Amino acid sequence: MLYWLIQSLEGFDFPGRHLMDYITFRSGMSFALAMLIALVFGRSVIARLQRMQVGEVVRNLGLEGQMQKKGTPTMGGIIIIMSILVPCLLFGNLSNIYMILMLVATVWMGCIGFLDDYRKLKYHNKDGLKGKYKITGQVGLGLLVGITMWLSPEIVMSEPKEAAVADGPAKIEVVESAPMVKSPQTTIPFVKNNNFNYDWLTGWVKDQHAAETLGWIVFVVVVIFVVTAVSNGANLTDGLDGLCAGTSAIIGLALAIMAYLGGNLIYSGYLNIMYIPSSGEMVVYAGAFIGALVGFLWYNAFPAQVFMGDTGSLTLGGILAVFAILIRKELLIPLLCLIFFIEDLSVILQVAYFKATKKKYGEGRRIFKMTPLHHHFQREGDGLTGVLFNYPRHAIPESKIVVRFWIVGILLAAITFVTLKIR
Repeated sequence: MLYWLIQSLEGFDFPGRHLMDYITFRSGMSFALAMLIALVFGRSVIARLQRMQVGEVVRNLGLEGQMQKKGTPTMGGIIIIMSILVPCLLFGNLSNIYMILMLVATVWMGCIGFLDDYRKLKYHNKDGLKGKYKITGQVGLGLLVGITMWLSPEIVMSEPKEAAVADGPAKIEVVESAPMVKSPQTTIPFVKNNNFNYDWLTGWVKDQHAAETLGWIVFVVVVIFVVTAVSNGANLTDGLDGLCAGTSAIIGLALAIMAYLGGNLIYSGYLNIMYIPSSGEMVVYAGAFIGALVGFLWYNAFPAQVFMGDTGSLTLGGILAVFAILIRKELLIPLLCLIFFIEDLSVILQVAYFKATKKKYGEGRRIFKMTPLHHHFQREGDGLTGVLFNYPRHAIPESKIVVRFWIVGILLAAITFVTLKIR
C-alpha cells in the first residue's frame, strides 16, 4: 500500500522519492518493521493468550523440564503471521504475482494451523484437526500454486546466459537476456547449467503438446508433495524452544539470497543461473519473514514465554515450500531443509520398525530413544532397552540441542550454495 502510494506520486520529486524503487531498501524496511511488530505487539498477544487461558496441552513423556511447559501460551504463530503480513502489505508490490502467491500461502496455511490449535485447546487433547483435513488443505495449496505457475503468463523464466565481456580498454561486462519461456524447469545441483525440465520425464510421449502438458502435470504433483512434506516436517520440528523458528529463519535467509540473485538479470547472467523476472520482489517478503522469526525468538527462546503452535509451524513449512517452488529451487529442499526431512523420516522409521519387530518378536523395539529426532537427544539413555541407537547415553540440555541444530542448518545452507557451483 505504501509502495503503491509512493508510486502514484510519480509527478512529484521529493527527497527519498525513489527509495521505494530499490528492493534492497524495501526488504530492509520490511525486516525491521516485522521484527518491531513481533517485539512490540508480541507481548500484548502473549498477555491476551494468557488471559484467554490458551495454554499448551502437554503429555508426560519423561523428558527433563517438559511438564514445566504446561500452560505456556500457544498459538503464538499469530505473532509471526501478523508480523509478516503488515510489512508486506506496506512495502510489497501487491500487483506482483509472486508476492500475491506468498501472501495467499501465508493466510492459507495459517488458517489450517489455527483450526488445528483451536481444536486441541477446545477439546484439551493433542489430536487437533484430523490428519486427512490437514493433508487436504496442504494438497489444496499445492494445487493452487502449481496450477497458477502453469497458467499464469506472468510466471516465466529464461535459460542461464553467461556474461560477455565487451572489447575495449574498459572491459565492460555485458549481460544479454535470453528469451523468456513458459517451462516447468527447476534448479538441480551437479550439472552444467543447473537446470532440469520436467518435460524430460514425459519425453516418451510422441505428441509434443501432450508431452509438455504431462510435464506440467508432473510439476504440479511435485509441488503438492513438497508443500505437504515441508509443512509436516516443520510441524514435527517444533518441539523445542526456538528450534523451528531459528531453523526456518536460516532456511529463509538462504532462499532470500537465491531469490535476489535469480531475480536480477546481471547477477543471474554473471553466475550462470536461471533468471526469473519479477521474482526479486520475494526478497521483500523474505525480509518480513526473517524479521518476524527473529522478533518471535525474543519470546520463544529457551525458556519460551510462548509457543508458535501449529498456527506457526504449519505456516512456516508451507511458506518455505512455496517460496522454494516459486524460485524454482524445490529440488534443493532435500538438502536445504534436511533437518525437517530427518525429523519426518525419524518418525516414519520408528513407527515402521516398532510394528515390524512387534510382529516378529511379539514386542516392539525402537531405533531411537524417542521421536521426532530432537527428543532422542533430550532423553536419558541409561536403563533403556530395546533401542537400536542409544547414543548419547545422557540427555543433552534443550538449549544446547537447539543451538546445535541451528549450526547444522547453517552448514546445510552453505553446502546447498556450494553444490550449485560443482558442475
